Amino acid sequence: MADSASFDLVIVAAGSGVRMGGAEKGLITVAGTPALQRVLTAASEASGHARIVLVVPTERVGAYAELPWLPVAVISVVAGGPTRAASVAAGIEALERAPGEPAAALLIHDVARPGVTAEMFEQVAAAAARVGAAIPALPIHDTVKRIQNEADGSAQSAGTIDRTTLRAAQTPQGIAQRHVATFLTALLERGNTASDDASILESCDIPVALVDGAERLRKLTTPADAAILAALIATPPPPELAGLQAGAVRIGWGDDAHPVGASGELVLGGRAFVGSPALTGHSDGDVVLHAVADALLGAAGLGDLGRTFPADARTPKGVASSALLSDIVSRCRTAGTTPLRVDLLITAKEPQLAPHLDEIAGNVARLLGLPTSSVNAKASTGNLVGDEGVGRAIRCTALVLAQGEG
Repeated sequence: MADSASFDLVIVAAGSGVRMGGAEKGLITVAGTPALQRVLTAASEASGHARIVLVVPTERVGAYAELPWLPVAVISVVAGGPTRAASVAAGIEALERAPGEPAAALLIHDVARPGVTAEMFEQVAAAAARVGAAIPALPIHDTVKRIQNEADGSAQSAGTIDRTTLRAAQTPQGIAQRHVATFLTALLERGNTASDDASILESCDIPVALVDGAERLRKLTTPADAAILAALIATPPPPELAGLQAGAVRIGWGDDAHPVGASGELVLGGRAFVGSPALTGHSDGDVVLHAVADALLGAAGLGDLGRTFPADARTPKGVASSALLSDIVSRCRTAGTTPLRVDLLITAKEPQLAPHLDEIAGNVARLLGLPTSSVNAKASTGNLVGDEGVGRAIRCTALVLAQGEG
């Protein structure tokens, strides 16, 4: 490679994961693989990779060190500190203690960005070694507002910022070896107030080159991000997701349950189950279509099914849920939101659903205007837990990936 540089790597995985419900981001599965494993694989495939230090929560050092898929390049697993800056410093100091010559560049990467590629590591390392430092960055597509806070705690717009002069910083962030000592000193002195490593470098008058960032470097911050990332890093990406920009991604979640009645005919996903009593409710009680409708409304930011079709005289008694969902699809498209993928989980003790899941998925796909392959339907008996598990109710949860106006 004409423009390449060796690099050492510090992977920061010591965060608390509060917005992820306390989950360790490094072990969150993204498209079937733990986030940390994805980062390590990309680093190992990169030309010039040398030593890797993993920084994790203090109480988890032993557990991470025993992960069976750690590559030999991981020379140390160390405890992080109370702040990201302290964790980065711990990683750099571990490299300084480790055997081996320092590489041409030091890269620092957040485990919460599992979409990193070998090529990205290579590009940042080469630019950092050449210029002094480097980071990947993306243009900002949304209009950016400056705000002013009001006395009552609310915020008002105080003007629009020219987004053409702005970029969103990502990781890995790279530092030429000749500047690492300066960076570490500054990090220990004032790192707790810095928003990223590059801001420390800038304060030291070290030039920071920008390389083209990537949508797949989206950060794992909330549970919905795992689903978005799974779509962005699919290889090859499904045709309907090709070219989808992160700023246009919409996620919606729906959950609906109804008690099992004593008469009528059960309808799930638009399919009638002869001999099984209907679910009680104002409509036909189709919890599958209700969950999909709620998820789609959530993706579009249009409230929920109950507010759109209240269970009173404004909604015809016994109305087919397929009619309700068709109306909601139209509303969402008018609002600029188009469904792309749907994942369903139906929980029912009976009837047996496995032979009918493909038909249910096909019905949902038809109502949403999607290919059948874009809808996945699963079933669970509930394992004798809760009303669903003992046959008193049937529940469906739905996750919808959609495209909105970027």
